[in-house]
Amino acid sequence: MEIEGKIIAVLPARGGTSARTGAAWKSQEFVIETFDQYPRKCVFRIFGEDRLNQMNVQLGEVLRVSFDIDAHEYNGRWYNDVSAWRVDRNVSVPSDGQPVAAASIQPAPAVEQPAAPASESVGFGAASSGGAAGMDMMGGAGGNVDDLPF
Repeated sequence: MEIEGKIIAVLPARGGTSARTGAAWKSQEFVIETFDQYPRKCVFRIFGEDRLNQMNVQLGEVLRVSFDIDAHEYNGRWYNDVSAWRVDRNVSVPSDGQPVAAASIQPAPAVEQPAAPASESVGFGAASSGGAAGMDMMGGAGGNVDDLPF
């Protein structure tokens, strides 16, 4: 999956030592905000000191981030993990702040609705041309006709 936007927050790096292997690890999280009409924010993580140095994400940069989403359960609750595996800096942003791909989307053309015929009325309370104009609401012309099936 991919997301394009501007880095609006760089969270502190975290590190430690693996309990299984004893190797040192380092991880850092970043917040990216999209250029959509209603901007969305997403936090993603880069794991590994070598990847952090290679990607070198800075505050205020406009990026396209490729990532994987995974979930894990802890104490009966589920948590998402958004892990970046590639960062592209070749994202064109026009002067209006919209990315090029989103700016090229055109609205659908309006479709004209056909006009309803003036001679026929459809709906509740509309008189039809079938001869029911002389019937009242209580069961016919004389009021004594019961047309119910039971």
